[in-house]
Amino acid sequence: MAYLFESSRCIGKASIDIIIYAAEEVLPHFPYMLYFIMKGCIIIMKTIRTIEPIKASVPQTFRVAAYCRVSTQLEEQESSLKAQVAHFTHLINETPKWEFAGIYAEQESGVGTKNRREFLRLINDCEAGLIDIVLIKSISRLSRNTLDALTVFNRLFEKGIELRFEIEKLSSKDKRVRQMFSMLAAISQQESWSKSESIKWGMQHQANQGKAVLNHNRFFGYTKDKAGQLVIVEDEAKIVRLIYSLYLSGMGYRQIKRHLEDNGIKTVSGKGIWSTSTIDRMLSNEKYVGTLITQKTFVADFLDGRQIKNTGEISQQVFEDHHETIINKEIFEAVQQEKRRRSTKIN
Repeated sequence: MAYLFESSRCIGKASIDIIIYAAEEVLPHFPYMLYFIMKGCIIIMKTIRTIEPIKASVPQTFRVAAYCRVSTQLEEQESSLKAQVAHFTHLINETPKWEFAGIYAEQESGVGTKNRREFLRLINDCEAGLIDIVLIKSISRLSRNTLDALTVFNRLFEKGIELRFEIEKLSSKDKRVRQMFSMLAAISQQESWSKSESIKWGMQHQANQGKAVLNHNRFFGYTKDKAGQLVIVEDEAKIVRLIYSLYLSGMGYRQIKRHLEDNGIKTVSGKGIWSTSTIDRMLSNEKYVGTLITQKTFVADFLDGRQIKNTGEISQQVFEDHHETIINKEIFEAVQQEKRRRSTKIN
């Protein structure tokens, strides 16, 4: 604020107007004012007030992303993943003041976060300042490990990034949500443990009743029929027999690998490059002689989900003549003896 002093009708031959601006206060100009008063001038003090321009407010927009996950590669799970992606894509694009920041989708186990590439990419993008809000179907989609879930929650919360869980109707902006989140994450972990134990019990129960449980749809030489039984894929069975024959003829793993690749023979996944470890396992796979051994591997800790070799920690069942054979037992045993001989020679 400023003061304007206007003097007029001063003594003299002419009328004089004098303007004095005082930026802060009148006191510094008092001697001048007294002088003009003594000369017979009239002092008029006016107040000047500055009006600042009003700035137009800009509507805030939020960069919104979604994380979608299912646990397995099964067809119904794949359909569920597509539904999640479609739902969140539509929701983000149709919500005013929301800017689409991407969909992060994957088919991975939820008991940990280490091997979830899309999840880790999401976290990196959040920490790079590219995202304001993350939408997630439920807390279990984030992680079934309580510690992991809380770590991620706190990490993003401290960055000012909002997490919204659709099923639980929770937002990290809610002051009460941290305590609720800890409780729900713990429940989710308990459910994951119960599910893991139920699957183990089911597999053990079926095995005890003579029903074999196969953990894959196909491997080289076989596929599954509608009843879940192994049936021979003859074109692949010929290659299995060739591998056994080449090994007994004296070839090593690298030579067999080169032979297969030079002749354009593809792996079970359609790749043109073979690995020596795959050939080694094929030469020891008892399924090729119609034998099925259950629980050759198992998950020791459901939180990390790692399969480890069963060396007697849990019981196993052996089913002879379980399915059609590709290799007869004499050739199979001859290969095992040759493998032991070569191993002893190397050592």
